[in-house]
Amino acid sequence: MKQKTSLSLLCLFTSITTVISDASSSVSAKRHHQKHNLKLFVFGDSYVDTGNWPKSYGGSWQQPYGITYPGSPSGRFSDGRVLTDYIAGIVGTKSPVTYRGWKSGEKKLSMKYGMNFAYGGTGVFNTLVNQPNMTTQIDYFQQFVQQKQDMQLINSSSIAIISVAGNDYATYFTSNHTLQGLPDLTKSIINQLVYNIKRIRKLGVRKIGITAMEPLGCLPQFAVSASYQNCSKTENSLAEFHNQMLVESIKKLNNESDDQSLFVVLDLYNAFSSSLYLHQNISTVNSKMESLLKPCCQGVSKEYSCGNIDEVTKMTKYSVCGNTNASFFWDMIHPSQHGWLAISSHLRSSILELV
Repeated sequence: MKQKTSLSLLCLFTSITTVISDASSSVSAKRHHQKHNLKLFVFGDSYVDTGNWPKSYGGSWQQPYGITYPGSPSGRFSDGRVLTDYIAGIVGTKSPVTYRGWKSGEKKLSMKYGMNFAYGGTGVFNTLVNQPNMTTQIDYFQQFVQQKQDMQLINSSSIAIISVAGNDYATYFTSNHTLQGLPDLTKSIINQLVYNIKRIRKLGVRKIGITAMEPLGCLPQFAVSASYQNCSKTENSLAEFHNQMLVESIKKLNNESDDQSLFVVLDLYNAFSSSLYLHQNISTVNSKMESLLKPCCQGVSKEYSCGNIDEVTKMTKYSVCGNTNASFFWDMIHPSQHGWLAISSHLRSSILELV
């Protein structure tokens, strides 16, 4: 099903593409010696997973995922690249091999760029999917480091990226918990996250970037109730509370360390908001907002989602917009490749603090 495109949105993405391209070239030129040495280690969920999600589970391995890049499903929860890919480009390296790929022997020589341990749907704690949570992901990393000590896996240019927690909240609400218990949940999530960050640091990673929570209420999953015209204030308030506690905890970690910039918060909330023009009162934004909050790929009805196929008739039960390059969101939860391009441009200065 074809969507109307916004000229201003297209102009925005075009300008952002130029910025990212110039930024990546600049970083690569200035840090050419690091390009071959910098190792990127990634932990978390679908926002940074580049192919660990099991193929047998479908989802990101089904059509139409990956139609923009690389042209077929690659395990990324998008039509193309995700946050990991753009971070790698900004710091002047390549997106690292996935842990699943390395274990299966698919890319034996590409570990020189680091490794991605992130699994879609996972969280700090166990979630609704039976995949490795962050603690287990770090266990994999620790085993990997111990096995590869003679290969100088960790060096002075090693950095880590963490994107996690959204699925912890989703699991909490799916289990019929109440708003009253949220402060305790957030405290537990942040405390465990801090512990996990310290573990990664002790394993030799020089700097660590931790994503703040995106404005949850702006995800199509929640914006659909307002016909994609508004973000949900309730979910956004939850994200703001989480982010406040996260920033305070990371500031404390840096104050306790010799280098006060070891840990960097990547502010997804403001990056999403800026990309969606939410720095202005959303009620004053014109109807073009619908094209920003509405997903490019969605189920033909609420019973279906992007990528679903009728098991009996084998007919597709989803529709894809006519121009993925004009969409900010790919599906009900995840940004499109161009969405991530816009977001990463707003994160650029924070990302460069890691280099």
